[in-house]
Amino acid sequence: MTGAFRTPEERFEGLPDFPFEPNYRTVGDLRLAHLEVGEGPPVVMLHGEPAWSFIWRKVIPPVRDVGYRCVVPDHAGFGRSDKPLDPAWQSLERHVELTGTLLEELDLRDVTLVSHDWGGPIGLTLALLHPDRVARNVILDTAIDSREAWLSEGWVRFREFVERTADLPVGEVMRATCFHDPGDGVVAAYEAPFPAPESKAALRGLPMSVPRMDDEDAAAAADAFYTALGRDSRPVLMVWAESDLILTLASGERLASRIGHRIDHVIPDAGHGLQEDQGPMIGGLIAEWLLGGP
Repeated sequence: MTGAFRTPEERFEGLPDFPFEPNYRTVGDLRLAHLEVGEGPPVVMLHGEPAWSFIWRKVIPPVRDVGYRCVVPDHAGFGRSDKPLDPAWQSLERHVELTGTLLEELDLRDVTLVSHDWGGPIGLTLALLHPDRVARNVILDTAIDSREAWLSEGWVRFREFVERTADLPVGEVMRATCFHDPGDGVVAAYEAPFPAPESKAALRGLPMSVPRMDDEDAAAAADAFYTALGRDSRPVLMVWAESDLILTLASGERLASRIGHRIDHVIPDAGHGLQEDQGPMIGGLIAEWLLGGP
């Protein structure tokens, strides 16, 4: 690794509706941040791009309030975590490995994994690797097959934009993923971790790492991933935004079908950033499902 950017703490002062204090741990040369909110069985919430743990702030309270411990990491390159400077450092495999160390260092067991966007392939891979720790999965608007991403015109436009843009306008990207305009204060909170172009390497590296449609090895890996998830007997809750323009409802239905499941709840008036649009509703659905004893 060729060094990392650490966002100054003052960038995170005065964030709207985000009273949660960070915890830090060191993995190799990186300082990684996570939230721990509440007590009880762990619910680990994994964000995507260009979000960070801030996106879960409306989902956390309903889950915490029914007796669960919400553990919410910032992936390397995002939020309060250190940000490797080389975009090529970013890969699914690295994020799976780093998130796995969180489960191990905190000795998390009976885990409910809640995964969104890039958190989906990270979390679902972790679930397959750690059946002794992960007990159930909640899946929100994600893709585990690169061919699915390239079917989305919204994804293709975003990927092309990322390829030619070193200084990604994070706040405006987040605004574009939402059904409702979140407002300037919330947009600024999404921008907070990324004060300079060199802090944004992950925002380029992850999209650029997605294999092309004609990558036969990636297609074979995706088929094996689908098969493994389809054979997995652990409980799954699938929640999808009705108006996601990046990973559409049809995309979610294809994912559900491939793993032998269904979409349990379609969230109205919500885009790809559905936690921002309908966070309390999503938190309530997860809480209700957990209390139902899956």
